[in-house]
Amino acid sequence: MGRAEVRKAQQRGARRAPSGRAKGAKGSGGTGKRTGIRRFFTWKKILGTFFALALLGMGVLVGLYFYVDEPDPNKQALQQSNVYKYADGTIMATKGKVNREILPIDKIPMDVQEAFIAIENKSFRSDGGVDFKGLARGLWNTATGRGKAGGSTITQQYVKNYYLTQEQTPTRKLKELVISLKVDQRMKKPEILAGYLNTSYFGRGAYGIQAAAQAYYGVDAEKLTLEQGAYLATLVQAPSQYDWSTASDDTKKRIKIRYDATLVNMVDMKKLDETKRQGMKFAEPMQPQPPAGMDGQKGYLVQAAEAELNAQGVEKKLIDAGGWTFTLNIDPKKQEALETAVQEELESKLDRKDTKERPQDQSVQAGATSVDPKTGHIVAMYGGTGLKDHWSSNALRKDYQPGSTFKPIVLASALENASKTQDGKPITPNALYDGTSKRPVVGSDIPFAPQNQENRNFGDPMMTVQDATNSSVNSVYAQMIVDVEPPNVKKTALQIGMKDREGWPADKPAMALGTMSANTVEMAAVYATLDNHGKKVTPTIIKKAEHKDREVEPAQPVGTQAISRRTADTVTKVLTGVVNDDGASGNKVRSSAYEAAGKTGTTENNFSGWFAGYTPELVTVVAIFGEEPGTAKQVTLTGTAGLGRLGGSSFPATIWKAYTTAALKGGNAGKFQLSEADMGAVQTPSRSASPSATPSQSSSPPAATNSPTQSPTTSPTPTATKTGPTPSGTTSPTATATKTNGPKPPDPPVLGEHPGN
Repeated sequence: MGRAEVRKAQQRGARRAPSGRAKGAKGSGGTGKRTGIRRFFTWKKILGTFFALALLGMGVLVGLYFYVDEPDPNKQALQQSNVYKYADGTIMATKGKVNREILPIDKIPMDVQEAFIAIENKSFRSDGGVDFKGLARGLWNTATGRGKAGGSTITQQYVKNYYLTQEQTPTRKLKELVISLKVDQRMKKPEILAGYLNTSYFGRGAYGIQAAAQAYYGVDAEKLTLEQGAYLATLVQAPSQYDWSTASDDTKKRIKIRYDATLVNMVDMKKLDETKRQGMKFAEPMQPQPPAGMDGQKGYLVQAAEAELNAQGVEKKLIDAGGWTFTLNIDPKKQEALETAVQEELESKLDRKDTKERPQDQSVQAGATSVDPKTGHIVAMYGGTGLKDHWSSNALRKDYQPGSTFKPIVLASALENASKTQDGKPITPNALYDGTSKRPVVGSDIPFAPQNQENRNFGDPMMTVQDATNSSVNSVYAQMIVDVEPPNVKKTALQIGMKDREGWPADKPAMALGTMSANTVEMAAVYATLDNHGKKVTPTIIKKAEHKDREVEPAQPVGTQAISRRTADTVTKVLTGVVNDDGASGNKVRSSAYEAAGKTGTTENNFSGWFAGYTPELVTVVAIFGEEPGTAKQVTLTGTAGLGRLGGSSFPATIWKAYTTAALKGGNAGKFQLSEADMGAVQTPSRSASPSATPSQSSSPPAATNSPTQSPTTSPTPTATKTGPTPSGTTSPTATATKTNGPKPPDPPVLGEHPGN
């Protein structure tokens, strides 16, 4: 027997019933008949059922074809205006005139037409309006978890835009299929393509390719280059997400991938020469231009309102279609107070025209969010100098780190989890930690030895958590997060208002220094939750969103208990020390006009500075960012306004104080009710071999040569016996170790804190 015959014999044997299951074999019952459920599910029955269902579906489709008529164009195509009101009912702005100009197909360059066909529907010129193979593939991908159902042709998208709505329901999808078949029979392909290009939404309020060409490149559609057209074809799938001016670095990579796919498909379709494709460069669109009436902060407030409604599940396209009346939670008096504070405390001190002597002044961006902690309403917001100068709101941006404004979350998590130090003592505001700069953390699989500001040591070497918070000591909080465990801290952060994002270093002790990304709204949520005695606050800018064709349930800004009242009130009491204690990093905002708590924050390389503070009535987070003009590149703030290094205790703190003083003027400046705050027992330094009490002497200079953090305008750092006013008229916890101060280097001037502080 040859090899071929051997293989055939083996294959025949492999197809036989396994041993013990052949006809008449033991255990088979000796009958060879299928038993149980196998009698009902055979391949013949399964295939028969499948084809029967397929025939039934075809029958239903045929019936619908004769039953469903082409409807009139939908009213959504007739765009209306949106009206935006302040909380008191006065009109803030009106937005939305029809931004559409219908073009005949011969006014759109042929290679631009082909770009849309290449990425959206390669079979457009030959299909019958519906690509059943693509539709089946999309449904299969959805069923197998490989992505959402796709397969919509250009004809289907035109039908959806022109005749139907954007709702995702089986009924609407069936109508779309049937009407697409009819439209394809009635209309020529160039007419369908023109209809698709004239009705598609491209973002920036632009409906149709003519409006898109003007919005993104400042030209008429007939003058679009292939590179520009390829970007618009890329954009149409996700207009808000794929707008180059606001896209993150990761999203820009996805835009480039889809852009390249458009051109590669054109080569495959013989509509573009490969050599020409290789020489083409991506055409970056211009920055968005604000619509009329969106000057000052109005445009940013509209952005925030629409983003919030979008997050509630209302598509951006439906919002831009108009017909909405938005009543915002913005208090016009507080809004004016915030704008004035930024102008007087920051903008008036910058020289944005002198690019030679004051180059850093061109890079400064400011953002702020102010919230009523009892209602969760955003009562004021600052997004930047105006949409014409900076399109995206600085209050909403998520590309900067919050620095040491994150440290109170570490403390809250320690209290909530009843965590202990390395020597087994409870972590409380009176707990002791080693304040030596560059001290390696103990108990972490990931090495970390952060430097305090100017490499200064704090304590002798031990200090209380209260004092470490006042001076924002990195080495203390780096060890504390190890003691609490970083995943527990992240859990607490998400519970009280932060958002989970890609790149969050959930297992690293560096998280204690605020190395994740966040925006001012998120940090306002965190501090409002603390202010609200631990009840979850989700800041909202929309009071009401009304539309005659749909209903939107208002968001519930105040939720259930996120952390215990004892934890929240204890953290608040500690943060009053940051404001009230002499020499503390937030001392600059202290005032007899109100009782306040807060925390400063400065990020690595001095890219941003933050101040998050609150009174019983008002929570406000102010941040400044260093951003290279015309790009999203982060740059240092050092040198701004002709000064040195800037931190949270500089411009953010002064803006916060000016705004809060004005916003509360004439109001009832209440007192914190902190009856459940628990500062813990005063601890005595342990001189055992305990890791938390033993500094790494080889990694930092002696304590006698350094001094604690302070701004040039603050009082000298207190000794261990200092006291300071706290809520309810009590004193701050007494430190058990003496701080030894050394001379402060005069150059460069320090106006904030070290990275992470």
